[in-house]
Amino acid sequence: MTTPTRRIVAVVVLILSLAWLVVPRRMDAQVATESARKVVNRVVPAYPDMARTMNLKGNVKVEAVVAPSGAVKSVEIRGGHPVLAKSAENAVFKWKWESAARETRELIEITFNPQ
Repeated sequence: MTTPTRRIVAVVVLILSLAWLVVPRRMDAQVATESARKVVNRVVPAYPDMARTMNLKGNVKVEAVVAPSGAVKSVEIRGGHPVLAKSAENAVFKWKWESAARETRELIEITFNPQ
């Protein structure tokens, strides 16, 4: 191989190595474990007036940190339309899970459809 070709190969190998270290690992097992915790009280989010005016529908993905007592400590929006996101966040803060030995992270997807 010529020197420029070796450099290109070395750069590609370096980039792939770094990408392998940086890319998050799949969390299927963790999600399956966390979703085993049952919701005791589920609050339905209000459909925002602006979303109704826009005839907006869609899903909002939320991650909730739930204390051992079952109360929601924090909520983070993971995806969805911003007009719908605040309503989903407000509702999930009112949810209650069954008690557990430790804090968990719960992934939730809420669907909004105009009626």
